[in-house]
Amino acid sequence: MSEVWGALTRAQAGPPAWVVLLSALAAMAVVTWSTSWQLSRGLITIAHEGGHALMALLTRRKLQGIRLHSDTSGVTLTRGRPTGPGMILTAAAGYVAPSLLGLGGAWLTSAGHVTVLITIMIGLLLCMLLLIRNLFGVVSLLATGGAIFAFTWYSAPDMDAVLAYLAVWFLLFGGIRPILELRRKRRHGHTPDSDADQLARLTFLPAGFWIFLFLLVAGAALVFGAYLLSPLPLLPR
Repeated sequence: MSEVWGALTRAQAGPPAWVVLLSALAAMAVVTWSTSWQLSRGLITIAHEGGHALMALLTRRKLQGIRLHSDTSGVTLTRGRPTGPGMILTAAAGYVAPSLLGLGGAWLTSAGHVTVLITIMIGLLLCMLLLIRNLFGVVSLLATGGAIFAFTWYSAPDMDAVLAYLAVWFLLFGGIRPILELRRKRRHGHTPDSDADQLARLTFLPAGFWIFLFLLVAGAALVFGAYLLSPLPLLPR
């Protein structure tokens, strides 16, 4: 067990600077190009619903299940008091979860703990799998977790770091776009039951305030995550 733990926590050397920059550009391209975004957006939905689920557990709400849909939407069902801090935190956790997960991944990756990051990612997907309540959600999680496992198992050891950087950059960039989409849809009245609207009813603060807060958190995570991942010594660390 000590050997396994040592192999798991042993710091790995980061990839060359050009690989880090190329992975950032690739992730940004996937998020900004509409076609690739529609194909990959479901990964952000997994993180989004996982954020709701984790916060529900932390606030001791009863978690009834998670559903992931083919249109890249999702829903997390919880039971408990319909108002109060637990409900507010659970509702607020979704849109910031991908960015905060990306920030945590940036910290681990920059410290060389790529294996730890990949193990955590697979572990979280397995935990979510136990909570999924529809077939499409099961298939989505199995496909995502299986792809990560297969890549790390069959690829060269140095490629794990490339996967980690791509995943972290994707979470950091991908965490912002759904918030911008939500803001645009609300202007046309298309999301009356969005997380921001639910929070507005729970707190009497306008939905626009919550969207601004989501953007603030996601933007800060992107800036600080980029600082951690930057291959250039811009500032002393």
